[in-house]
Amino acid sequence: MTEFRRSYGAALWHLLLLFGCFAVTGWIALRLSGEPTAARMLLWFLGAVVVHDLFLFPVYALVDRALLAATDRPNRRSVLNHVRVPALASGLLLLVYLPGILGLGGDTYTAATGLTPQPLLARWLAASAAIFAGSAILYALRRRRLRARIKIGGPAD
Repeated sequence: MTEFRRSYGAALWHLLLLFGCFAVTGWIALRLSGEPTAARMLLWFLGAVVVHDLFLFPVYALVDRALLAATDRPNRRSVLNHVRVPALASGLLLLVYLPGILGLGGDTYTAATGLTPQPLLARWLAASAAIFAGSAILYALRRRRLRARIKIGGPAD
């Protein structure tokens, strides 16, 4: 088993998991191949890959580097993670609700829900503010607990 790990570079379960992922992906591709809109879906997928790799990844890599440079040394990882996680959650919410925020598919949204998509931007902003506020409160509580441990003389995790 160690020779397999040495030659493959990971454990056997990793290879089995990859085969499982490829099997599910192949099954989905076969299911979509009969769809009349499969070509449009593929075009959107390829467009999303190109936009992410050529535009979005460099942008959030630069933002992360700027955050890394702006934080102090002792608790850098903790501070960054309390910004990264809510930013990721907010970005995913934006990705999900962006068509509604931009007003695309408003008739479909109204037909499906009976609501108008106008308040989606305000709701996304409120949800993002709540996520960042919750992360800030959690960070403050963790810092306070750490200071109390240091003051008492306990280990500084």
